[in-house]
Amino acid sequence: MRRMISALLLLALSAAALANDPNAEFEARFGDAFLEAYWQLNPDAAITAGYYKTADRLIVPDSNARAEQRDFSKKWQARLHEFKPEALDAGNRSDWALLDNELRMELWQLDRLRAWEWSPDIYNIANSFALLLNTEYAPLDQRLRTVLKRLKNVPAYYAAAELSVRNPTREHTRLAIEQNRGALDIFGADLEKQIASSGLSAKERKLFARRIATTRRSIRDYADWLEALDGKLAKSGTARSFRLGSALYDQKFAFANPGSAGAQALYESAQQERLRVLGKMELLADELWPKVMAHTPKPANRFEKIGQVIVQLSRDHVASNQYVSYVRSLIPQLEKWVTDHNLLTLDPTKPLVVRDTPAYQRGVSIASIDSPGPYDPGARTYFNVMPLDTLPPNEAESFLCEYNNWMSPVFIIHEAIPGHYVQLIYANRSPSRIKSIFGNGSTVEGWAVYAERMMLESGYGANAPELWLMYWKWYLRSVTNTVLDYRVHALGMSEQEALHMLTHEAFQSEKEATGKWRRVQLSSVQLASYYSGFSQIYGYRERLQKQQGAEFSLQRFHEQFLSYGSAPVNIIEQMMSVASPRRGK
Repeated sequence: MRRMISALLLLALSAAALANDPNAEFEARFGDAFLEAYWQLNPDAAITAGYYKTADRLIVPDSNARAEQRDFSKKWQARLHEFKPEALDAGNRSDWALLDNELRMELWQLDRLRAWEWSPDIYNIANSFALLLNTEYAPLDQRLRTVLKRLKNVPAYYAAAELSVRNPTREHTRLAIEQNRGALDIFGADLEKQIASSGLSAKERKLFARRIATTRRSIRDYADWLEALDGKLAKSGTARSFRLGSALYDQKFAFANPGSAGAQALYESAQQERLRVLGKMELLADELWPKVMAHTPKPANRFEKIGQVIVQLSRDHVASNQYVSYVRSLIPQLEKWVTDHNLLTLDPTKPLVVRDTPAYQRGVSIASIDSPGPYDPGARTYFNVMPLDTLPPNEAESFLCEYNNWMSPVFIIHEAIPGHYVQLIYANRSPSRIKSIFGNGSTVEGWAVYAERMMLESGYGANAPELWLMYWKWYLRSVTNTVLDYRVHALGMSEQEALHMLTHEAFQSEKEATGKWRRVQLSSVQLASYYSGFSQIYGYRERLQKQQGAEFSLQRFHEQFLSYGSAPVNIIEQMMSVASPRRGK
C-alpha cells in the first residue's frame, strides 16, 4: 500500500511540476509523443527520417487516410495552441513556431492546394522501398520481411491513386508515367538477388514472388491508366493548368518562407539583384576579353559580350564518360580546403557516395542529395548525378558545356562540400528533432548558395576571374529562378519568354534552359528558395560581422548557425541572438 501511495504521490508531483513548468510540459507533449503519433500516419516520411518502427506500413492514399490526416493536424494544432509561445524558452518557442507553421500548412495542402487531385506523380511507392532495401539499418532478413508486409497494400495503394486523381495537369501526369515506370527497377533483378541470398523460408519466398508480380502489375497498370488519361486530356484540351495562380502561389510561399516580406517583395528584390550581378559579369567579361577572345571584335551589347566569353570558357570540360569520376575527384579537394581554412569542422566518419540518379527520381533536377534522417544519422549519404550515357550526344555536350571545369566546382560546393551534404549532417545532430525533421527548404537551399559565395570569398580557386565569372553566372541562376518562378506561376509567363530569359539573359545552355522550364512546370515556390534563403543568411552574417568586429569568427558563425537544424533563417537568427539558448529536445 505504501508503495502504491508513493507511486501516486510521485505521479501527482510530476503532474504538478509539468503544470508549473510550461517548458517541461511542452517537451513532454511535443517531443517523442507527438512524433511517434505523427509517424503512425506518415510511415514513408518516417523511413526518410530513419525511423523504422512503422516501416512495414504502406498507407493507402484514399479519402479515409486524408480525413485521418486532417483530424490529426487539427487535434495537435489545438493542443499546440494551449501553450503561449511567449511563456516558452527560446528553443521551445522556435519549435512551437515550426510546428504551428507545419500543421497549418498540412491542412492548407489538404483542403486548399489539393495536389492529391491534380498531381499524379505524388503516387509512387519507389523511394521508401528503395531506402528499406538499400539502407543497412537492420539485418537483410528483417528488412525483407518489412518490405514483404508493405507490398501487401500496393494494389490498394494504386487503386486509391486512380480514384483520387481528378483533372490533373498533363505535365504532372507525364512525370508520373516516367517515374512510375522507373519504379519497376526497384522490384527487379536486384531484389530477387537479395531474396535469394537471404534466410527467408520457402513459404516467404513464394509469397514474395507473388507480391512482387502483383506490385509490378499494379505499377504498370497505373502508368497505363495515366497514359490513357493523358491521351484524353490532350484530345479534349481540358487539362488543368500547371500554373498555381497568384493567390495559391502567395499562400504557398508564405508557408515556405515564414517571416519573409512575401513573394512579390522577393521577386522585386531579385529583379534588382539581377541588374547588380550583370554589372559584375560585364566587368569580368571586359577583363577576360583579351585573354579569351584574342582579336575578336568586342560587341557593345552587354549580353552578347558576356555570353561570348562564357561560351568560350565553357568549352573547357571533361569527356562525358569521365564526368562522374571527375565529380568524385573534386570532393576530397573541397574537404581539404574547408578544413585547412577553418571554415567548418567536417565529420570524416560520414563519407559521401556518388552514384547515378536512380531511374525513379529522374526527370526534375540534374543532381540531388539523399541524406539519412536524424533517427539514423550513420546511414549512407548519396550524391545523385544524372548519368550522361542516357542522353543523345548533342544533349550530353550541352550539359558538359553548362557544367564545365569552371562551373562544376561551384556546383559540387552547392550540393556537397560545404553545401547540402554538410548542412544536413549538422541538422541531424541538432538537439531538436523538430528542427531537423520539419526543415525549412529556404534554409537548406539558402545555405548551399551561401556556401558557394563563402568558399570563393575564402580564396578558393585563387580568385581566378574565369571562376568568378562562372560563379556569378551560377549565382545569377539562383536569382533568375526566383524571377522565373514568380513570373510563370503568378504572372503567366510563356514558355518562349522563359526560354529567352534563361538563354539570352542568364546565359544558360539550351539543355539547361529546357530542363528549367520543365522544372518550373512541375514545381512551384521551391525555385524561389535559393535566393530567399541566401539573401537572409548572407545579410544576417554581414550584420553580425559588423556588430562583432574583430571578435567575429567565421567558423563559429557557421557551426552555430548549422547547429539549429534546418529551422527558418529568421528563427535561427532569433536563437543565435540569445546569449545562452536552451535549444530544445
